[in-house]
Amino acid sequence: MAQARIGVVGLGTMGAALALNIADNGFQTAVYNRNSTVTADFMANAGDLAERLTPAETVDALVSSLERPRAVLVMVTAGAAVDSVIEGLLPLLDEGDLIIDGGNADFHDTRRREAALAEKGFNFIGMGVSGGEEGARHGPSIMVGGPAASYEPIRDVIEAIAAKYKDAPCAAHLGPDGAGHFVKTVHNGIEYADMQLIAEVYGLLRHGDGRSPSAIGRLFEDWNGGVLQSYLVEITGKVLQATDPDTGAPMVDVILDKAGQKGTGRWTLIEALKMGQSPSTIEAAVAARSWSSAKSIREHGERVYPSDDLHMGPVLDSDLEEALLAARIIAYAQGLSLLAAASDEYGWDLDLAQVAEIWRAGCIIRSALLDPIAKAVRDGLPDGQLILAPSFVDRLAPAIPALRRAAAAAIAGGRAIPAMTAALGYFDTMTTARGTTDLIQAQRDFFGAHGFERIDGGSGHHGLWGR
Repeated sequence: MAQARIGVVGLGTMGAALALNIADNGFQTAVYNRNSTVTADFMANAGDLAERLTPAETVDALVSSLERPRAVLVMVTAGAAVDSVIEGLLPLLDEGDLIIDGGNADFHDTRRREAALAEKGFNFIGMGVSGGEEGARHGPSIMVGGPAASYEPIRDVIEAIAAKYKDAPCAAHLGPDGAGHFVKTVHNGIEYADMQLIAEVYGLLRHGDGRSPSAIGRLFEDWNGGVLQSYLVEITGKVLQATDPDTGAPMVDVILDKAGQKGTGRWTLIEALKMGQSPSTIEAAVAARSWSSAKSIREHGERVYPSDDLHMGPVLDSDLEEALLAARIIAYAQGLSLLAAASDEYGWDLDLAQVAEIWRAGCIIRSALLDPIAKAVRDGLPDGQLILAPSFVDRLAPAIPALRRAAAAAIAGGRAIPAMTAALGYFDTMTTARGTTDLIQAQRDFFGAHGFERIDGGSGHHGLWGR
């Protein structure tokens, strides 16, 4: 049997899908799972691809089956499990061999692992993979971080398995050490925001306007043919028209309203705050998921504060479409600002246009906005801000009034729209030349003698506050 081009450790949902994708693209692939039954089941279900798959019962057997220099893709749960797999691999590998972490790793772990392995003569890259099981099997968006020289030997495999946008692979080496995993983290943060914004629009239509899920689903289908075209809008249309086979009720109505999360949204916020950034739309989306888990408190709150006397005024479908567009643009803009800040902080030299381009297909946040975003970045963002780019001013200026009308109606009707209002608050703050923090600086000087800058120049001034 021919030696395998790459080995895959971990045959969970994503690992199994990627292994089949690699084999489907003509590369002999060795596979291993700690539970040998999982490996056996995987091979039994591989069909015609089994001839391009080499099952291994031990890690030693996996490594022995690989051509040199060896490349091993680790697809296990992020954290300690990755370190454990790496520890088991190292005695079996030679200097110059490559380990790839393809999970949702904390980019700080990726930086640590890359530095530690480089000292021992091993290559390591952190690879963010977006697209879920379907993407992993048929073409995900792939974000690679680590030494460029470490990526080159495996580049042809990665580009072959990636999603394609007009024949261009949605995969790229983005920068050193943790760059790829950080970009994937921010991708997930934007994903949180986009999903929350869509859910808020659904809530206004369902609970504010009284429409059925199927009717709302058809509206999302229509929107997906226009400026809101995206994977998430597309699947929302399908989800809302699905029926529960057991009850005949709309599927969405039998689902408990408690949203799960795996941590990448929180990581986005933690790192943003460390760098003095505040992606408010993402923050609101993460908060909304946390609040959703407090089901009993929310039920108690509704009993204590009944809202029967609140009525949401009518909102045009066209206003909601434009409101969603405006808030989505702001979420992307905040994500790009965070990526730029991290690039400066860690010396990654991220190409933000390239990031937008590899998100155009395969990943969860793929949308019609990404091509215009890439073009706007290449043309140069005024003050580094997407919302100030002329092409996006043309999009946002007519959409913001609709966002205001939608937000006003929701607030008057007692409908929670934390992400939409956060997006609007950010926009209003960033388009107001003189805000209200002059008062905050005065307060800080009053109680703490922190000093302030004067508008006519100089810093370190203090006020005479009549104390």
